[in-house]
Amino acid sequence: MAPQSGATKGEPFSIRLSKPTDRFVAEEARRTKRSKSAIVEALTEEAARMRRFPGIGFRGPEGSRDAWVIGTALDVWEIVEAHRDFGSVERMLAETDLSERQLRLALAYAEAYPDEIEQALAENRRSLEEFRQLYPFVRITEVDGED
Repeated sequence: MAPQSGATKGEPFSIRLSKPTDRFVAEEARRTKRSKSAIVEALTEEAARMRRFPGIGFRGPEGSRDAWVIGTALDVWEIVEAHRDFGSVERMLAETDLSERQLRLALAYAEAYPDEIEQALAENRRSLEEFRQLYPFVRITEVDGED
């Protein structure tokens, strides 16, 4: 999860972080080769989204962190994809272990951030051939006679 590309920026302002927080931000900036401002912006964006959608967390490496529903092993995009496959909230709730709250939370998040979710869905729909071209070093094994 990164701030929406093309998103307009607010007015600049100054903040003073506690020494431990400033050390953390400086270390993250050094480790990820990003500015302290970029680190603070990313942390703020995630915190704002988690407050807006209690039960959503973020995981993954810097630059490609995904929203997931806490209490499940599923990223939001995976729940959205499954919901589309099931065709209805009722059917999905009847045939999965997701609670209604978890499902509705994922769908609400996806509605608020459709570009982020659609991008993840598109990446997941890559063909096997495209995957092989992008990652020729990865060995793909056959499953049930399919390559």
